[in-house]
Amino acid sequence: MPHRDPKVDEYIENAAGFAKPILAHLRETVHEACPDVEEAMKWRFPHFMYKGMLCSMAAFKQHAVFGFWKSALVLGDAAKADEAMGHFGRIAALPDLPPKKTLIAYIRKAAALNEAGVQAPRAAARPRKPLRVPADLSAALKKNAKARAAFGAFPPSHKREYVEWITGAKKAGTRTRRVTRAIAQIAEGKPQNWKYEPAAKRSAPKR
Repeated sequence: MPHRDPKVDEYIENAAGFAKPILAHLRETVHEACPDVEEAMKWRFPHFMYKGMLCSMAAFKQHAVFGFWKSALVLGDAAKADEAMGHFGRIAALPDLPPKKTLIAYIRKAAALNEAGVQAPRAAARPRKPLRVPADLSAALKKNAKARAAFGAFPPSHKREYVEWITGAKKAGTRTRRVTRAIAQIAEGKPQNWKYEPAAKRSAPKR
């Protein structure tokens, strides 16, 4: 017997008129392709699970979307990763979807991947831009040997936090105050977000 969630029924019922037949079609196709699939509402839109996350669908004001959890392995180059949350672009009507036979093949492939325990490939980390210390912070560090030494010993993440905090100021006065405060904290060996660190770590003696 299909594992259906009444909340998905409610979601479809409350969707825009154009989206209802799209969502209903996608739902029935998923169940046909994978009879043991289970439904659940996650992040406020319907998800389908079979031995792990399988696929999901959602409706917006003017379009609907449908996507696979392991899209890179299921769709390959066919996935439209830049189209909102889905992998078939913005779906405004049933003809915008691939043929039912094609969808079923995709869904069965996704289910087979989950059965085999295949993990989705991790996206390659984007290299971060080289850290550039702004002139006002650099000048202030040159005037304070203790702060300069501490800043030089900071890991890149701590340095970036200070730079982003200072350059994020919208007014000149605010920026000046942030530089002054930063130098005081850095001289004490404190990261920009030191207040949010565990108490034990904050109180640990400095070496």
